[in-house]
Amino acid sequence: MPYRMNPKLMYMMPTHFGPMAGPRQGPGGQISAFATDQRLSQSYTVSFLTRREQLDALLPEGFSVTGEPIVTVTQTHMTGIDWLAGRGYSTLGVTFPAQFDGTHDRARGPFLSVLWENLTDPILTGREQLGFSKIYCELPEPVTHAGRTCCTASWLGFRFMDMALMNMVESEGTDGSASANGQDDPYLQGTLHYKYIPHTGNWGEADVAYAVLSPTNPPVASPTGRWQGEGTVTFHQARWEDLPTQHMIVNALADLEITEYCGATIEHRVGGRDLSDQHMLG
Repeated sequence: MPYRMNPKLMYMMPTHFGPMAGPRQGPGGQISAFATDQRLSQSYTVSFLTRREQLDALLPEGFSVTGEPIVTVTQTHMTGIDWLAGRGYSTLGVTFPAQFDGTHDRARGPFLSVLWENLTDPILTGREQLGFSKIYCELPEPVTHAGRTCCTASWLGFRFMDMALMNMVESEGTDGSASANGQDDPYLQGTLHYKYIPHTGNWGEADVAYAVLSPTNPPVASPTGRWQGEGTVTFHQARWEDLPTQHMIVNALADLEITEYCGATIEHRVGGRDLSDQHMLG
């Protein structure tokens, strides 16, 4: 007898073996089993000013660059994640400030143009469930020597990103990411995404195509240490032979003109949540 899906539970391919287990559903279909955890994360960030028109060209319809055209590149290394039974993974994200003006919703915040990760499980769940633009790469642990911290990213041996942080000084306070928007602000606040899945067979059409928001509040994690200083980041031009499926992404980032660097930060945090408040915008 063919199986039937339980409409109260979450499934992902392959669906034939029952409800999936992941960040928003535990084993046996436990909803919100991992709503919060005490993961440890270390983030390394470098920001730079670029030309607004270059960022506008990276945005889908309904989005526009807002504020200064500052690109932020962040590499994060996490351990002790509950939904991975204490294991961890690393990420490399590229954001810039944008706003979405839809028929019913308006939102502002960093637009996550791409998020590399080094583990299949969060890539699949993040793409299919949340609408994150996630893809794979290798992200080794940062190396610190003689006051300089170096981060790299590569794909099957081709190193496409180098980031360096130096002259770091410990600072107090946070980055302000947990601040809520004012009551009179008509814009929702959070990280913006664009979810897209092609239509099987009609490859130029979309099965899914819409804006998505990761709300700012509640805070994702509590900072335990923060350092500020200087930094540089370089995306290396790639041939198709170097990055067969990612060369257009890396080359677009490499083409961004760096008119001025805007500093670097290292931040240590404790805690995380399952992002089950993620929702589409229309």
